[in-house]
Amino acid sequence: MLKLLNKKASKMIETVQLDIKKWGNSLGVRLPAAIVKSAHLHVDQKVSLGVEDGQVVISPVNNPFMSLKERLSRFNEKRDGGEAMKIVIPIEVKKW
Repeated sequence: MLKLLNKKASKMIETVQLDIKKWGNSLGVRLPAAIVKSAHLHVDQKVSLGVEDGQVVISPVNNPFMSLKERLSRFNEKRDGGEAMKIVIPIEVKKW
């Protein structure tokens, strides 16, 4: 079940039941035109996909371009699998 929540009004606008289909190596759903219109979504728009209280939430991304500082602030070692570049063996610096 896909639910569209109007964050401003904090109420449910529309609910539809959809089938999840295989799409390449992923799974996907097609958003009905009524949902797209109600949510003010458009083709090639950036969205954020997450899970809140066991429900899938799709939200428009206001600023699709994050700075490096913003990206690093969202990094979570537990969720993202530890350090990005953990060096186990010290690297020697050689002069040429």
